[in-house]
Amino acid sequence: MIVSQTTLHRLDERLGAFDARWRDYVSQGSFEQFVEFSVALNSLAEQLGHLRLPGLLRISEGLENAALARFGDPESHPLAAQEIAALQRQVDALSGAIALARQPVGERRSEDLPSSVIDPEWVRPRRVWVVAADGCEMTGGLVEQLRHFGFQPQRYGWDEVLPEAEQPLAVLFVGDAAPAQPVQFERIAAVRAAVPASQLFYLGAERAMESVVLLMRAGIDITVPREEGSSSVLTRILDLVQTREQEKYRVLIVEDSRVAAVVIQRTLAEHGIDSIVVADPGTLLDAVGNYRPDLVLMDMYMPRFNGVEATRVLRQVSGYQALPIVYLSSESDIGMQVEALRLGGDQFLTKPFNPVVLAAVVRTKIERYREALRSTRTDGLTGLLNHTASKARLKAMVDSLPAHGSLCVAMIDIDHFKSVNDTYGHPVGDQVIRNLAWLLKGRLRATDMIGRYGGEEFILALPDAPPDRVRAVIERIRRDFSTLPHAHNEGTLFAAFSAGVACTLHCPTAGELTEAADRALLEAKRRGRNRVVCACEKQCAAAETA
Repeated sequence: MIVSQTTLHRLDERLGAFDARWRDYVSQGSFEQFVEFSVALNSLAEQLGHLRLPGLLRISEGLENAALARFGDPESHPLAAQEIAALQRQVDALSGAIALARQPVGERRSEDLPSSVIDPEWVRPRRVWVVAADGCEMTGGLVEQLRHFGFQPQRYGWDEVLPEAEQPLAVLFVGDAAPAQPVQFERIAAVRAAVPASQLFYLGAERAMESVVLLMRAGIDITVPREEGSSSVLTRILDLVQTREQEKYRVLIVEDSRVAAVVIQRTLAEHGIDSIVVADPGTLLDAVGNYRPDLVLMDMYMPRFNGVEATRVLRQVSGYQALPIVYLSSESDIGMQVEALRLGGDQFLTKPFNPVVLAAVVRTKIERYREALRSTRTDGLTGLLNHTASKARLKAMVDSLPAHGSLCVAMIDIDHFKSVNDTYGHPVGDQVIRNLAWLLKGRLRATDMIGRYGGEEFILALPDAPPDRVRAVIERIRRDFSTLPHAHNEGTLFAAFSAGVACTLHCPTAGELTEAADRALLEAKRRGRNRVVCACEKQCAAAETA
């Protein structure tokens, strides 16, 4: 499991709450404690989903379904001894799977390396198992590409014994031209059970519903048709090592009942969701403008205006037309509910609400809303942050730096890129850009920001590292990129890039950082290109190499 210490701490907190809530219920057996256990389990499942750990998520969801099936009401608790024993087995299975996945934990930081290492590995090698038949044509090229883009591929046959003590980032099964056979489904299921935290891919899937469903039932997370080839696989595996900034979810609660508002806020807070309450819907527009929520929980019946009227007013404002609005009400008339949805709402939950269902609805709606917003912030060719989003993210990173924290910015520009387009055509130029994006994703940490600043120019933001370390990392990527072959109709070509680095030690604002890094980039070009220049040369001990 390759994640930051902050993320691990968050996971530990939710795992600890989950264990504590279950022990409380087993010892005392009240309905309220079972509700708290269910909420803690749902919160843990949410975190496993954020970490992209599908095997563990599947186990937690199985337990969650079993708990919800026994939810009942206060009179149905405590559960019978055999039901508690059945849930205990699932609790133990989930805790054991998480412990197994955490054994090879953390990223290898530069500070942990021997001082004799001049060119440190910036990230812990990311293992990828490639399972394929002997003589498979695609496997050799895939393994070589994975290695070049910063992974540690290990190749195995379908019948070979896999290492027992490892938890790879991903397992890639490469199918042959024929449909997958029962013995292959059995193999996939066995690997799924052995490495619950890993992403499982199948390359060579048929475009047929039944075939894909069978692969998913065996444990495959992502199927890739053969015609999409290695490029699609590389893109998807590289996406695993990039974490998105997880700004806290924000919910605006429009509720005139103080008791109901407290219950809702408590439920959301247990899932790490921030919220504020508006008792008077007349102040709704100001509250939405100031708080910028990801979702509005709207009571149906309030003084002065009802929820439908308040929703219709919000929908008149262009910036709020896609903002998710979920109604909370004791209204049981189906006709009224349908009318409320027709007039601008997204979902209707009746009171009293199930806290697990409420949290799941809120989280799902917000994730889809943010995903829609995110699509406007990413570059279509590379999947990286676009120019505007990169600047905003950099500013947020600088503004959130602790008192003695540091952050370095690198501006990268592909050398003589216009001649690549003019000589080989724009599709080849696009592939050169995409290859550099892949290399950056593979060689940088999950916490580093990577953006396409425009054209053939990229911007990086690397926190918690001094300039000389950052320069060594960029220098290594520069050397590797210069040896990376880019295919075209008549053979292959090679490209290079120049880079400039600046640090908050000398440039305290985001604007000053980018300006200093850009000046250093221009200096690198003046010195002959294909090199890295620091804005603070005296602080960069690594020697410049061409």
